[in-house]
Amino acid sequence: MKNTINIKPLGDRVLVEPLSDEEREKTTKLGLVIPDTVEKEKSERGRVIAVGSGRITDEGKIIPMGVKKGQVVIFSKYGPDEIKVGDKEYYIIKEENILAVLE
Repeated sequence: MKNTINIKPLGDRVLVEPLSDEEREKTTKLGLVIPDTVEKEKSERGRVIAVGSGRITDEGKIIPMGVKKGQVVIFSKYGPDEIKVGDKEYYIIKEENILAVLE
């Protein structure tokens, strides 16, 4: 039975699940080698689970999110808020703290 969650981020926030050990590779598809020191730190990569509606401007317009559900992202080390649902850990991150999408 798949563990599902029902968390909808608000505004320009993104719900991210940290990558599992199996998903994290030492070398990327582009051949970039990830240093061993990264493995000792908290994961700064994760899979987007849900996204908010977007940033609201001062004029009341919604700027759509630049990331989508299912994408793997790299985010700022100090950007996420950690939450725990059951025994699983997730991050809620403002879109501005997402640095890149891994393709």
